[in-house]
Order: sequence, then C-alpha cells, then structure tokens
Amino acid sequence: MTLLVIDGVWNARDVGGIPAVSGRIASGRLLRSANLAGITSEGARALSERVDRIVDLRADDEVAMEPSAVQGVQTTHLPLFLGSVASFFEEDTSLDDLYAHLLEQSGPRLVEALRIVARGGRTLVHCTVGKDRTGVTVALALDAVGADREAIIADYALTESQLPVERNRRIAAYLRSQHPDARHVVALATQSPAPVMRGLLASIDERWGSTPEYLRTQGMTDAELTALRDALVEADGDGGSDPR
Repeated sequence: MTLLVIDGVWNARDVGGIPAVSGRIASGRLLRSANLAGITSEGARALSERVDRIVDLRADDEVAMEPSAVQGVQTTHLPLFLGSVASFFEEDTSLDDLYAHLLEQSGPRLVEALRIVARGGRTLVHCTVGKDRTGVTVALALDAVGADREAIIADYALTESQLPVERNRRIAAYLRSQHPDARHVVALATQSPAPVMRGLLASIDERWGSTPEYLRTQGMTDAELTALRDALVEADGDGGSDPR
C-alpha cells in the first residue's frame, strides 16, 4: 500500500501492491481516505487527477455538517449506518459489535459500494475519518478478490497511526467527559486494532464460509464478483497499467 499526501485530507492511501492469490492488487484502482471537507484547492486538483469516482459512506447529517470540497468528480453518497452515528457512542458499542452491526444491517449497501469499485477505473472510498466504514468496505473488497489476509489486516491497522495526534487527544478528552463510565468510546473514535479486523474476517468465514459467500447472501452475483476481481487484481509482471 502507498500513503498519499493530499493537501487537507487525512489518512489517504492507495491499497495497490497488496499480494493476492492470482497476482497483486493493482495500483491506482482503490484508494481510501478520511472525509474531503477540509481538502484545499490544490489537494482537490491533485485528487481529481487520481480518481474517476468517489464513494462517500457517511450519514446524511455528517455530509450536511462537513460537505465535500471536491467538485467535478462523480460522487455516490451511500450511508452505511442505519440510524445515528452518535448512538454508537451513547450505547458504548465496541468495535467488534459495530462491525458485526455493519455486516448484519448494511449488507446491501456494502455490496453497492463494491459494485461501484467493480466498474473499474479509479475509486476513492471514504467516510469521516476513513477507519470503520471505510475499513470494513475496503477489507471486504480485498478479501473477496483473494488478497493476502495479513496485508488486509495491516492496511486496516495502519489508520490509527494516520489520524492527527491532537485530534485524537481532543476527541478522547471530550468523549471521556461525556461518557465517563464507557469502556469503548475512545477506541471507537481513534483506534484500529489488528485483532478486531482479524476477528471480523474470521467471523465471516465461520458464519458464511467466505467473504464472497457473505456478499452473495447480500445480493452480489458471481458476475459482479468476477468484475470486482478484474477491476482490482493484476498478474505479477503486468506493471500496474493505467486503469483508465
């Protein structure tokens, strides 16, 4: 994977280069980041040269509060959470339970996000900080096409180091003041522990047999899974051809 410097955007990277069963994930096909509300004009120009489409996984109220500053790139707004994001903090939801909730309640939306990636070209997926909704969506996309599991987990875990330290400190202090008895709220806002993603992928195997089988139960067809693989995987030695 390659960290990207895009002015005004946190946690941006290209997952290209991750090993896969039949080659590797092609560079430039699947990018991920935090939201684009703070992107500068220079950053927006640079991003528009890198991507053909954007998938915004945030809820309506998040988009209204921090609208994207990127214009001229096809953007699909696809909220993954059913209900208020704030409710997960109020209920002291753990990361494990949050991701189980996504699988149980948002399967068709996860599939729709992967269908957009499967169109080919260059896709950026983001939510608010690019950790949970983005992390699960990207992990499912990679696992569905046979990417190396440990590399998928490492990509997920990398997010924690990419969030601004001062932002995390400020958010943690606020959450502790609002939820003094909560056990999970700081992790929910700031952490991406490798064991959480490892556990999520293992739970998919245990319940559905594999990630492709999970996606099939949510409405994804074999043809769409093949298209996703064709969009993301290149054979070793292909040289990372321009997906355009």
